[in-house]
Amino acid sequence: MGAVIAVLVIVIALFAVITITRSIRIVPQQRMDVVERLGKFKRTLSPGLNILVPFVDAVRSKVDMREQVVSFPPQPVITSDNLVVSIDTVLYFKAVDPVRATYEIANFLQAIEQLTVTTLRNVIGSLDLERALTSREEINRHLSTVLDETTGRWGIKVTRVEIKAIEPPPSIRDSMEKQMRAERERRATILNAEGHKQAQILTAEGEKQAAVLRADGDRQSRILQAEGQAKAIRTVFDAIHQANPSQKVLAYQYLQSLPQIANGSANKVWIVPTELTKALEGLGGALGGLANMVGDTPSPRVDSGEVEREAAEAAAAAAAEAQRVNAEVLAAEAQVSGDPDTTAALTAGQPVPPSAAIGETDGDSLPDKV
Repeated sequence: MGAVIAVLVIVIALFAVITITRSIRIVPQQRMDVVERLGKFKRTLSPGLNILVPFVDAVRSKVDMREQVVSFPPQPVITSDNLVVSIDTVLYFKAVDPVRATYEIANFLQAIEQLTVTTLRNVIGSLDLERALTSREEINRHLSTVLDETTGRWGIKVTRVEIKAIEPPPSIRDSMEKQMRAERERRATILNAEGHKQAQILTAEGEKQAAVLRADGDRQSRILQAEGQAKAIRTVFDAIHQANPSQKVLAYQYLQSLPQIANGSANKVWIVPTELTKALEGLGGALGGLANMVGDTPSPRVDSGEVEREAAEAAAAAAAEAQRVNAEVLAAEAQVSGDPDTTAALTAGQPVPPSAAIGETDGDSLPDKV
């Protein structure tokens, strides 16, 4: 009898523990539990401590209210230009109504995946490959709009849809790489040509400016030289004009310059003009008339006749020296040319004919050097 009572006590205690356990439900944060009473929806349990009616209330589902991330496997999609591409997508969503997420659809995660695939195929099917590769933002926005409208009645909120990768076929990738390589080479060639063009333009501009500057410097140099020569000539002319020399002084200066003319290294033949004797004869009279010049009165002790004689002797000596030099030159040329008439005339001391003196061979030819 005692044993039966003990077993009964144990059974009652165990039943009490089970009853208490089933009547108390602790729900963690960011989770909602859907409770059914005798198979019918009763209420949702909020986070914290909740009391249930044991053996009457039961938890149907536990819905996570946090935002979830789901990555779908690559899906083959055909573009408008009949190319098969593989697209990976990432979906961000969260449950906003646990009751509808439980009773409106059996498996909302699988439904979202299938809806994403079908919507993605519709969107990509209206685009060609190039536009599909460059329009990811547009595709994401379109997917988010369609999924949000459809999953709203399920109590699901799609917050974001991202396309991870769009993989075209290997042959298309090779063609795209070749195209991009050709495009880069074209751009590089254009840039090199532009650089060469700019370099040539800059070089031409530099040469032009340098030529202009050189020409301007040459012009300035010539102008300065001309101005310097003009000033020098003007200074000499002013000095001569202020000195007011007479023709007699100029004749005397010409007489002094004759030896310098004769001493030139390029002068092989020096011809004394026939008027030199007359000029020298008149030089005496010119020197005699120097006393009549203003401010040039000769000294009373100087004899004008003596001066005239000295001038005549100087003129005669200069003429004789010139004739001697001329005779030596003619003799040298006669020896070189082998002219017998000229050689005989020089040997006999006779005057040389003018044609022989100046090297004429006929009546029309003239000497090359004088």
